[in-house]
Amino acid sequence: MTTPKQIWEQQQAAQVMKMKNSGAMSFIGSPTMDDKDEEMSKSVLSAFQAKEEEIEKKKMEVKQRVQLHLGRVEEETKRLAEIREELEALEDPKRKEVAFVRKRIDTINKELRPLGITCQKKEREYKEALDAFNDKNKEKAQLVAKLMKLVSESEQLRLKRLEELSKHIESLK
Repeated sequence: MTTPKQIWEQQQAAQVMKMKNSGAMSFIGSPTMDDKDEEMSKSVLSAFQAKEEEIEKKKMEVKQRVQLHLGRVEEETKRLAEIREELEALEDPKRKEVAFVRKRIDTINKELRPLGITCQKKEREYKEALDAFNDKNKEKAQLVAKLMKLVSESEQLRLKRLEELSKHIESLK
């Protein structure tokens, strides 16, 4: 692909050639015209070089501005990366602690479920054992009361019998 600079150079060279050819044909043998043509081509060439230098200057200026802009962009990118790292560093301890606490809570919940079930079973067993204990205690109390009643009745019967025997012995005397 040809650049605008190359196209312009080609056009300038074509103009110079046309001028030389046209001057040579119309004024053959005239030495003053050759000098004029030469001067003209030199002026065209110097104008071309001046424009070329100007283009190079502008090109360098643009390149410098782009480099400055790129430098600023790189600095800003670095600053943003540092800020992002700082933000992540600020959030990381909290996240780690929260994650650790949540994990610990989940672990404890998993441990609590079977313990809760075991506790409920033990409570049922305890209630059943307590009910059985209370029933046996009531039964024992009833039996003790019955025993006391029987012992009391037995003593009364024996006392009664002793009195009868005592009366019978006294009557025999």
